[in-house]
Amino acid sequence: MTLMESARATAIRPELKDEHAQKFVLTLSCREQAGIVQAVTTFLFERGFNIDEHQQFDDSLRETLHLRTAFSGSPSYTPAMLEEEFGGIAQRFDMKFSFHDQTQQRVLVMVSKFGHCLNDLIFRWRGGSLGGELVLVVSNHETHRAMAEAAGLPFIHVPVTPDTKADAERRLLELVDEYDVDLVVLARYMQVLSNDLCRSLEGRAINIHHSFLPGFKGAKPYHQAHARGVKLIGATAHYVTADLDEGPIIEQEVIRVDHSYGPSALSTVGQDAEALALSRAVRWHCQHRVLLDETSTVVFR
Repeated sequence: MTLMESARATAIRPELKDEHAQKFVLTLSCREQAGIVQAVTTFLFERGFNIDEHQQFDDSLRETLHLRTAFSGSPSYTPAMLEEEFGGIAQRFDMKFSFHDQTQQRVLVMVSKFGHCLNDLIFRWRGGSLGGELVLVVSNHETHRAMAEAAGLPFIHVPVTPDTKADAERRLLELVDEYDVDLVVLARYMQVLSNDLCRSLEGRAINIHHSFLPGFKGAKPYHQAHARGVKLIGATAHYVTADLDEGPIIEQEVIRVDHSYGPSALSTVGQDAEALALSRAVRWHCQHRVLLDETSTVVFR
């Protein structure tokens, strides 16, 4: 059965055009093989669900399929129930899969002295366009306490020194558990996380880097960029891994510049790029649009 035929088989039913219907998302990855889409659409059809959005990517190089299907229907189902009933299909195709409902991802933001990304995330959260729910701001400085608290967010100062780094990271993990955090966002948090912490947060921590990766590393990146006469300023949002700034990339943003931009102007443009790339990455992650694929990602925008 082709995708088009499967779509016809799950055409919108009048009884499912209900604004109170529960909405779900299925994401899965597995080896390419015949019958996957038919199995998914039939599973949903037999349970009275309507497909609202379907995207898939067939990676011919790695011979894998990645799929995201948004669907709606009976509120009597839960993700756990769907996962249990889908287990037989998943086993047959050796799938990595998960079901999600409309529950918003709970987001903890970490920040140091640069506040532009935090400010942008707060603005989008309060406007309802972030896709997740900000629940806490953690910082190794007191600089942005007023910004966080003005938005109604708890602000916790966790200072970091070489002697207290391990204690600070333990405190962070305690806060992740205490606030039931789904995603940690490093919004220009200027501390290198330990390998153990990176492993604890694998797949649920996003960092924003002030350039393309690889790029200008070390101090004063915009001064380095100016000295090299760059024509594009970029920023990279990626998952955090133990390999510093080498995690799977979710989004990159570029802004064209020219010889008239000094270091200060480049920094301003760069901050715009950072805020844009980070907010998109957070939104797509919270909407379950990002699927990890070894060292890279598949992003269903």
